[in-house]
Amino acid sequence: MKIYDDKHIKNVAIVGANKSGKTTLAETMLFEAGLVKRRGSVENKNTVSDYHEIEQERETSIFATPLHTEWRNYKINLIDTPGLDDFIGEIASTMRVADSVIVVVNAQQGVEVGTEIIWNYVDRFSLPTVFAINQIDSPNADFEESFKSIVNLIGKHAIKIQYPIVVDGAQCIIDVLKMKMYKFGPNGGKPEKLEIPEDQKELANQLQNELIEKAAENDEDLMELYFDKGTLNEDEMREGIKKGMLNHELFPVFCISALKDMGSGRLMGFIDNVAPSSADLKPEQSIEGDTIECKSDAPTSLFIFKTLYEPNLGQISFFKVKSGEIKQNDKLENSRNGEIEILNQLFIMDGKNREPVEKLCAGDIGATLKLKYTKTNDTLRTKGSNITIKPIHFPDPRINKSVTAADKNDEEKLNDALKKIHNQDPTVIIKYSKELKQQILSCQGELHLATIDWTLQKIYGIKAIFEQPRITYRETIQRSATTSYKHKKQSGGSGQFGEVHIKIEPYYEGMPEPEGFNIRGKEVVDLEWGGKLVFYNCIVGGVIDTRYLPSVLKGILEVMEEGPLTKSYARDIRVMLFDGKMHAVDSNDISFKIAAAHAFKEAFLNAKPKLLEPIHEITVKVPEELMGNVMTDLQSRRSIILGMDSDGKYQTIKAKTPLAEMYKYSTTLRSITQGRGSFSTKFSSFELVPNNVQEELIKKNKE
Repeated sequence: MKIYDDKHIKNVAIVGANKSGKTTLAETMLFEAGLVKRRGSVENKNTVSDYHEIEQERETSIFATPLHTEWRNYKINLIDTPGLDDFIGEIASTMRVADSVIVVVNAQQGVEVGTEIIWNYVDRFSLPTVFAINQIDSPNADFEESFKSIVNLIGKHAIKIQYPIVVDGAQCIIDVLKMKMYKFGPNGGKPEKLEIPEDQKELANQLQNELIEKAAENDEDLMELYFDKGTLNEDEMREGIKKGMLNHELFPVFCISALKDMGSGRLMGFIDNVAPSSADLKPEQSIEGDTIECKSDAPTSLFIFKTLYEPNLGQISFFKVKSGEIKQNDKLENSRNGEIEILNQLFIMDGKNREPVEKLCAGDIGATLKLKYTKTNDTLRTKGSNITIKPIHFPDPRINKSVTAADKNDEEKLNDALKKIHNQDPTVIIKYSKELKQQILSCQGELHLATIDWTLQKIYGIKAIFEQPRITYRETIQRSATTSYKHKKQSGGSGQFGEVHIKIEPYYEGMPEPEGFNIRGKEVVDLEWGGKLVFYNCIVGGVIDTRYLPSVLKGILEVMEEGPLTKSYARDIRVMLFDGKMHAVDSNDISFKIAAAHAFKEAFLNAKPKLLEPIHEITVKVPEELMGNVMTDLQSRRSIILGMDSDGKYQTIKAKTPLAEMYKYSTTLRSITQGRGSFSTKFSSFELVPNNVQEELIKKNKE
């Protein structure tokens, strides 16, 4: 294969709502470029990009799939992405290596919920973006309404490059950059290139003038040229459009029928001539603060943006060459762990098809197999070059489930499979909770979870059980209590004896030292689960030897690890050990540990014990007209509304909600907002549980 330099490589992400036609467009672009001789379809389950069994089964993209085409002396790397936000991690990794984005909009629907959600992500990266209104040949297509919906989404920076018309029953596209009309046959394909009809010239001229003004706005020299000549030629317009796209202030709008191959060739020509390459983008800054130049003569650095496990191949690592060039069998250093990786094989990937290459230059995208020490977000670099590329920031999970193997003999196999799933999709997080004694799987939503379950069953042969995780309650006290406990055990020979007298109180930061005690020592324990235990040695006259004090503290901590109410962690308590007894022969560490544990438990139950529950701060973003339904649902979940803010057409609601009430919130929000709502949560604090909830939890624990 021909080797392309950094100025002749374009990396384009194809994004859009589910069923907008992204995969069909990718397939058509491959066909136009001659990479495939016959176009596949989603319905026939034979497209290049949707090649995974689960994608074919569900007829929807789940993975971001790199492809490539060669078009008029340019190499275009395409990445076909999912349209459902449950798979937003695939879009996040794609945004990190794309030079520009094609947002596909269904002409029958206009901007949809999925378009809005994905646009928010694209906009955050400020990537050069083209909108392609697809399915213009459909009887229900409405180009003008679709264009208006784009303007409503992104503002007046959207500008028409094309618009569709029908002439003598034939689908045509008027192009105001080229000032030509493209006329297509009933089956699409290569169009006739014609002059614009007389009845369309006035509108075409008007749109071209708007385009010229927009193009001139983005460059002072072009603006002066425009004032001098009153117009710009096609090359000057292209230059202005490119600068506007780089500034994220001009968004060209094209019209296509991906299914009928209408307009896709012209769109590819625009990518070649106008869309920026990696070399055109603002240079990245490394973590070390250095500039990473997208040049082939710079030190080599690769960024691993995606990892995939294929049953017959093992681990595939996808990378973008951020600087320098990479050749087969090159040795590179992993910046995270210092390990040396040998890239024995280099490929261009088109779905499941691999094309071996000997070299890839800066700006290009490739893949390699079976790296030993490298995972997604790692940098591979020339040894000694000191380059670490900033990682992808994946979105936080939105749902949590406990996961166990249906067959206990499969537990180890399940853990190995989950590690691979996490490495392939970092938005899937697996953690074992010592507190809950459960393995917790966190992901983006119920559909995401269903995909994980499918993978475990079909790929790894494991049946897993997913359940609601237990809640991480805390226990504390609301008043003081005093008690004593004598542990005495005699069984021939040396026995066990220890007696302790303690007082316990609720603890808060800055509280005064206890009165009425002779304080001889103080130990503040920062509990690993949050909060504090403050332990005072108030022993007078040596009634308990100081060597037993660590055992007393240990006994108290053991009870705090499994609180008396529900076996949840206890916190924020102070204990005064003020009296006791010991025996010259029978006293030992175990005796005082047992005595202290019993005394603390008894005192705890007499000190008006109270459960605390985790409260999360939730931020919900919804269209204004749906805010009432969302507020009603939040209030039914014992939420406290903190405030509301306007964000364009959306309202942002901030609330504090008990974690126990958040189960399946993702599904509920999707239902009541028709998928147009999004939310994020973060832990806020532990707060008192209502009495009726506490009684129910204690009863359940006893059962």
